[in-house]
This record gives sequence, C-alpha cells and structure tokens, in this order.
Amino acid sequence: MIQITFLGTGTSTGIPQIGCTCPVCTSTDPKDNRLRTSAMISVNGKNILIDCGPDFRQQMLRSHFRRVDAVLITHIHYDHTGGIDDLRPFGENRMLPIYMESSVAEGIRNRLPYCFADHRYPGVPNIMLQEIGTEPFTIERITVTPIRVMHYKLPILGYRIGGLAYITDALTIPETEYEKLKGVEVLVINALRKQPHLSHQTLNEALQVIGRVNPREAYLVHMSHHMGLTADVEKELPPHIHFAYDGLTVECL
Repeated sequence: MIQITFLGTGTSTGIPQIGCTCPVCTSTDPKDNRLRTSAMISVNGKNILIDCGPDFRQQMLRSHFRRVDAVLITHIHYDHTGGIDDLRPFGENRMLPIYMESSVAEGIRNRLPYCFADHRYPGVPNIMLQEIGTEPFTIERITVTPIRVMHYKLPILGYRIGGLAYITDALTIPETEYEKLKGVEVLVINALRKQPHLSHQTLNEALQVIGRVNPREAYLVHMSHHMGLTADVEKELPPHIHFAYDGLTVECL
C-alpha cells in the first residue's frame, strides 16, 4: 500500500497571496488556504518527500511525520527547493539522500555551498545529492520511475512509484512519456488556473491529460488564487477528479 499526504497544494505565491483581498485569498474554507506544493509518499515503512519548498518547516510542524528517508526534487525553482536547509533534523544521524537531475544538483551546490564545503560548520544539513536521469532507480528496494515533463522550455521531472504518479509544474508531457503512465491508479497533476499560462497547465489541459491516462482517481495541485473557490470549482469536475488540499492523505496500490 502506498500513501500520499499533500503537505502543500498551492502555486509559488501560496494562498492567500500576500496583499490580496480576492474571494479565494479571504476565504474561510481551510481548503482554500494552500502552502507551496509538496507531498510525502509513505511506502514500505519509508517516507519519501517530493520537493522541499520554503514552507517545508511549517508543513512538517503541522504534520504527523517525524522522519524523512529520502527526497525527490522535480526542478530547481525556489518554491520547490527553498526549504532544503530545514532538512537538518532529518540528517542528524546519517546522510539524507536527495535525488535530482545533474543541472538541479549544480544549482543546489551553488545556492547552498556551505553544505558541501570540505570543512563544514557544525549543524549544516547533512545531505547527499544523488544525480539521476530519466531511467528507473531504487530507494531501499522501492522502484522510482522519473517522468520527463516540460515546464515551458525547462525539462523537469515527475515521478511514479507503484500505482501512483506525481506531476507538478508541467505545461506539456512528451508523447514518449505516456508509456510510463500506463496503468496508473492515482494521478497527481498540476492545474494552475482556468486561463492560459506560459509555463503551467490550465484546468482544461489537466483534464485532457487525466482523460488520456485514465486513472481511477486524479488529484489536482499547484493551484493559484485565480482558479476560484475550491467548493465552487469542484462542482464542475467529474466525480473521480478532485482538488487536493493541504493535509489530505490518499491511498493506492
């Protein structure tokens, strides 16, 4: 059994967006309050974090998780990597492996040079960058399949573990990658808003991908306040497609 817990489901500004007084940002529905997108996958007794954004500390303090065994990074953007320094408690007794593409690893080394110095200051994150490509790899006998997607012109990664596939920040998915999505039971995929965007899928574009992959259930993430109120927009969705919300846990095989 695989569990995914949504630690955050909002876009790079989060919801409420600072200074905004729109109906979504002032909503009293907790499902409209979204931290930056991140998730924890629990499988075979291990907790695998997907992305570690600037809200990571807050997300972990309000969750039940007390251990992180590995981290998967989708891409270098700050809303997905800005919390790496807060991984310190999870590497106190061992090196915490973080899996990412080589270009992302280069960016992390430049952004956090003190983590990789020959003589590290006591207390810095004890992390080990593991460079990956698009071929499947294992984390303690758990098979992880990277999925190439395009964030406008930036190649980034989604991930599949068992019957769960997780894709965020995609605008398009190359034809060759749909083979990796065959038989997915639960699909997590980004939908920024209803209006077109330069680098993110719209709600309608996400629905088209879901229709092609045909999972049992699909959950939308990385929403902005322009999407509209959760309670209103959910009424427009087919019964097997849902807005994910912060703190939601879903199980799949």
